[in-house]
Amino acid sequence: MDIPAAIDLNKTLLARIIAGLFTLLGGGTGPARISVELHRRIVRVLRPAESAVRRLIVVLVTITGMKAPPPRSQQRSMPASIARTGQGKKRQSFGLFDPRQRFWRQRPAKKTPAALPRIISLTDEGLRRLKESLNAPAPADKKANDISPINLLRRLEAVVGALNDLPHQAKRLVRALARRQDVPKLKFRTPLRPGHPPGHRQKPRLEIDHVLRECDWLARNALSPDTS
Repeated sequence: MDIPAAIDLNKTLLARIIAGLFTLLGGGTGPARISVELHRRIVRVLRPAESAVRRLIVVLVTITGMKAPPPRSQQRSMPASIARTGQGKKRQSFGLFDPRQRFWRQRPAKKTPAALPRIISLTDEGLRRLKESLNAPAPADKKANDISPINLLRRLEAVVGALNDLPHQAKRLVRALARRQDVPKLKFRTPLRPGHPPGHRQKPRLEIDHVLRECDWLARNALSPDTS
């Protein structure tokens, strides 16, 4: 199998999918608040897209045999002409490691509507309490446009940056893996979590589902030892 060609193909598909998500958000200059439903629709695609990009980076590290550079003996000073001023735009780095699976999660208790006050007799006090309960304002709709898209935009920009420079992300991953080897009590040392990748669906429904399956297959085969 031509693995470099497979990487380029999936990279092109992912770039087109991410461009579609940017369009849903108004190209990055959309509204300051978005609906909960739109947020869920975007996350439904963004999460498996992040997993697919992560697996392309793993495949690139494996096929190139990239090794971590030796540790620096001393930190080199930065020339004054290019010293950072701290006024630049802060960018979110792309996450190179899968979030670990949560096998147990406590579900929040369902809130039931408050019952009307019990009225034994229709006295003045009982009538007052009944009138107050009936005239109480209805609870605000939590599904209104009350979510900021800033976090989604940062994640999308991180994915685009990773796709545009996969070799740089591969170097980042190699350095991160080398640092993890020096932590004796670290349980997970690989970037891919056991089992299905984040965003996996048992029955693919969207294009990103098929892309994620292909990228996960490439990464798992690249990491498996060659027994031939």
